[in-house]
Amino acid sequence: MQTYAYSIRMIKISLFSECNTFLKMQEIGNAKHFTELFSELEHCNEDEQRKKIREMNLLKEEMVEEEFASVFSEELFKKIVKMLEEKKISVDCIILLLKNVGYCSALKDLSRSNFYRSELNNKVQKMIIEEEKKKERKNEKLLADLSECYLFLSRFFSKEMISICVPCVLKTALKKEESKEAQKEVEMALLTLRNVKYNDIGKELYLNEIKEIILHHQQHRNLTRLSYQSAWEFLICRLDNDKSLKKVFVNELHFAREAARELEELSKRVDWKRGKETKEEYILLRWFRTFDYFFRECKLWNEEFVGLINSIVQIFGATKDNYQYICIRCIDALISAIKVRIAIVEGLLKCRAIDTFLEAIQHPTLDECVVCKSLEVFIEILKRLKEEVDEEIEKAKRKSTKRKVFEKMEEEGYEDAIACFHGILHFLYRKYYCGLSSNISDYFVNV
Repeated sequence: MQTYAYSIRMIKISLFSECNTFLKMQEIGNAKHFTELFSELEHCNEDEQRKKIREMNLLKEEMVEEEFASVFSEELFKKIVKMLEEKKISVDCIILLLKNVGYCSALKDLSRSNFYRSELNNKVQKMIIEEEKKKERKNEKLLADLSECYLFLSRFFSKEMISICVPCVLKTALKKEESKEAQKEVEMALLTLRNVKYNDIGKELYLNEIKEIILHHQQHRNLTRLSYQSAWEFLICRLDNDKSLKKVFVNELHFAREAARELEELSKRVDWKRGKETKEEYILLRWFRTFDYFFRECKLWNEEFVGLINSIVQIFGATKDNYQYICIRCIDALISAIKVRIAIVEGLLKCRAIDTFLEAIQHPTLDECVVCKSLEVFIEILKRLKEEVDEEIEKAKRKSTKRKVFEKMEEEGYEDAIACFHGILHFLYRKYYCGLSSNISDYFVNV
């Protein structure tokens, strides 16, 4: 009986202690609590350090941008260097901390300038180079972890560092185990690569590996949604320096088909009526940034793109009332596509996109910014249809497309709708810095 009473008493004490700890954390704030935990690290053994760092990692996930920037200052990174040099903390513990810092900064699009300017940046680079130069007993896991920390947190990369770090990170990303731990490791590795998206990287360093990662996922669905999007984003950003990749996207990896599938799956997981942000919405926005870049750089086209355009239009329709920021990303992606290829106009007709945008501009309660961007879609469509072409076959095809668009606009009362906007077109153009024209004739197609 005494043992039972003692147990109950200890449970109460434990619960009281946990409540006090929680209240204390709430009272002092995430940033302050993080700083207190960090200051305790040099007085702990390695196991205790790991425990505190895991607690610090949880705090980071709750921080807003201002808190994050205040905590991860050059001063903090300087203290880490000093602790390393005085052997008061292990490299493994620092990696545990820095990888999570990088992961959080990537997910929240937070600045990494404090790390780039810090002594720790130079220290990590030096450790990577020293490990890479080892002829024997090279620690591949350590090299990969350090490479992730560096690519996550730095801003500018030398060719030497890219040649070491990118292959190391891709090796981690090639893991095919389907456990949650392995998936998280792969997700972190692929998310790391988004920071080197604008660097010129030789195909020999990445192409076979990234193709294998994408093709394996298409067969086995082993990646998280964020991992898969990150793999595509890394590859698409190579287009700027290597146009020969266009055929790889369209003919080998079937980008449009896969992207359409991802959009459909993600949109099923979002309650568009709630207006509450979720991880799925974050991944959707990343896809739209990728589309914008892809459509500008790759002018190839096949029927799979009709499915992708249809998926984008469906999301536009679902988001135009409660998710204006996603809705506008849909329009921007379509405008990027229309600007570089005439074939998309036929695609827009096939997936009833023109109907959707005609309905949008006539919706009496729709946000004026969305209406404005919808009008911009028509401006770009009509620019494409008014372009001069030389080949007779292309002329005939263009004429047929013009006729279809004209009939659709006439059927939906487009001319009357545009006439209603005529008086405020200049105002909308100035307010939203968009591509609208004040000349009403620019909004019509002549057949």
